[in-house]
Amino acid sequence: MVWKVLLVILVILVIILAVLYYFGSKMQKKQEENQAQLEAMAQTVSMLIIDKKRLRVKDSGLPAIVIDQVPKYLRRSKMPIVKAKVGPKVMNLIADEKIFEQLPVKKEVKVVVSGIYITAIKGARGGIEKVPPKKGFFKRLFHK
Repeated sequence: MVWKVLLVILVILVIILAVLYYFGSKMQKKQEENQAQLEAMAQTVSMLIIDKKRLRVKDSGLPAIVIDQVPKYLRRSKMPIVKAKVGPKVMNLIADEKIFEQLPVKKEVKVVVSGIYITAIKGARGGIEKVPPKKGFFKRLFHK
């Protein structure tokens, strides 16, 4: 009796793992295609970073078309928004999570931009400061 229950649970787990593997590989292919599109549209631009904040999408000041394209489950989450002067225009851009902390405020920076998405930092006047990685709660606790 116990073996039958364990066998049924094992079969269910194998089916769940197969489904997750299938959808995971599908999502990975989709992400690779999107990354290739971002790299194809990439441009190096010089801009003055005015301000950077983590804001909700509806409070970010992005165009209405962009806000409408954001999935409903991500509309309440906060995104890294950068207010920058590109040439004569002041624009709100979305920064990549990896480089958001490195962007210096009130400095001129050369960045790689793909549409309204900042993907990389090329250089800055005065150099780019390396931000030390944030320590988690337990690392700070045990470091003391």
